Amino acid sequence: MKWNRFTLKTKTEAEDIVICTLAEVGIEGVEIQDKQPLTDEDKAQMFVDIMPEGPADDGIAYLNFYLEEDADTEAILKDVKAALEDLRSFVDIGEATITESQTEDKDWINNWKQYFHQFYVDDILIVPSWEEVKAEDKDKMILHIDPGTAFGTGMHETTQLVIRQLKKFVKPGMEILDVGTGSGILGIVALKLGAGHVVGTDLDPCAVPAVSENKEANQIEEKSFDMMIGNIIDDKEVQNQVGYEKYDIVTANILADVLVPLTPVIVAQIKKGAYYITSGILDVKEDVVVKAVKDAGLTLVEVTHQGEWVSVTARKD
Repeated sequence: MKWNRFTLKTKTEAEDIVICTLAEVGIEGVEIQDKQPLTDEDKAQMFVDIMPEGPADDGIAYLNFYLEEDADTEAILKDVKAALEDLRSFVDIGEATITESQTEDKDWINNWKQYFHQFYVDDILIVPSWEEVKAEDKDKMILHIDPGTAFGTGMHETTQLVIRQLKKFVKPGMEILDVGTGSGILGIVALKLGAGHVVGTDLDPCAVPAVSENKEANQIEEKSFDMMIGNIIDDKEVQNQVGYEKYDIVTANILADVLVPLTPVIVAQIKKGAYYITSGILDVKEDVVVKAVKDAGLTLVEVTHQGEWVSVTARKD
C-alpha cells in the first residue's frame, strides 16, 4: 500500500496554528520540517553525546500530512484550502502552497533495527531481542538490550568507555547510581558484574518502560534496579529520594556541560572511597570536566579515551 503525502509550505512562526487548523478539518499526525534552533530549555532536557550545529533558521516550515490512496483527496484538500484562506485573514501563514508526492507504507517505527546488530564490548556481547545468540557465544556475558528509538544501544564510544570502567571497579554487592539512565544498559552491566543494587535517574519518562523491558530481557530482579524521573542537579526531592553517602559507584554518561553542575551534587550522594565514572565528554572538554571533579574535592583516578571521546574517573577520598 502507498500513501499520498502532501507538503504544506508555511512560516515557522505560524506552524502551530496551521497544525491546529489542519486538525480541525480532520488531519492529524503532521510531520514538521523546519530549521528552528533548539532553545536553551530544550538543550537542558536532552542527555545526548553532542549537540550538532544546525542550519540557519530561514523562517520556513514544511508540514507533511498523509492520506491513504483511496481517500477522497479532492474533498479533503478543498476543506484544507478553505480553512487556510480563513486563517490567512488574521495570521500571516506565508505561501501556504501544497505539493503532492507518494510514499511507501513502511514500518517506520521498526525500520531502524536493520542498523543495530549484536556486537562485543571487549568480552561482553550485546544482543538485540530480534537476533539469536550463536551457539559459540552461549558461555559469554550476554546483555539483551532493546534501546527503542529514544535511547542508546551501547555501540557509542561513550557508553563503551563507561562499561570498561565498570569492569575495573565493580565489586560484589556494590550500590550503583546511574544518572541519565536511558535504556538502562550501564545499570544492567553493573548488575551482571556483581553489583547488588542500581538506582537510575533520567529526565525522560520513557526511560521507565525502556529499563523495565531490558530488565525483564536480562532476568534482572525488579527490586535490584529502581528508576526515578527528575533532575538530580537542582531537584531537592530527587536528591533526597536518591539518598546521601550511599553509593559505591556513580556513572554519568551525559554531556560535559551537564557534568559540571552535576559533580558537586554527586559528592554528597556517594560514600567515602566511592568512584565517579563520567563520559559523554568530547576531548576538547576534557580539561573542563577534570577541573570540575577536582574543584568538587574528588581525586582524579584515570582519564581514558576512545576516538574523540573521553571518560573521567574520580574518587571520593
